[in-house]
Amino acid sequence: MNTETFLFYVVASCICCTALGVLFTRNIVRSAFWLLLTLISLSMLYFLVGADFLGTTQLIVYVGGIMVLLVFGIMLTAQRRMLQLQNKWQETVVVSILAVSLFAIILYNCTNVKSSLDTPQKLPTYGEIGVAFLTDYLLPFEILSIHLLVVLIGAAYLARTKKRKGGTP
Repeated sequence: MNTETFLFYVVASCICCTALGVLFTRNIVRSAFWLLLTLISLSMLYFLVGADFLGTTQLIVYVGGIMVLLVFGIMLTAQRRMLQLQNKWQETVVVSILAVSLFAIILYNCTNVKSSLDTPQKLPTYGEIGVAFLTDYLLPFEILSIHLLVVLIGAAYLARTKKRKGGTP
């Protein structure tokens, strides 16, 4: 086993363990922390396979941006009764079925993939990717960022406790 294969297994194990941490943690803040570690591990996997731009984008956009929004959203909207997640058994069964189905689809696709190494493809350069982001894909990214901001504001508004006339929540 060479070094790259060993590192792949280490990083893949980190991804699986931290994803299980997200799944089985009852505390929502700890779940967000496990998600942060999962996203960092995923960016390490991108770096490992040579996709430096994608790994950097993963770190900047998801770890740096989305996780900050998620943690602030949790901090703004979390109430005492919401800090501990409680799932019904029906939800657990449905999610388990969906997870096993997704795993089966991914496993099927991984085992039946055809090699595209025979037909060389021209990969875009960093400059071409940058130009595409700032021209063709700028509007979708801006719409997405505004949408995330609206969702965060809406979640904070809905989570506020309504005051009764007597002054008690």
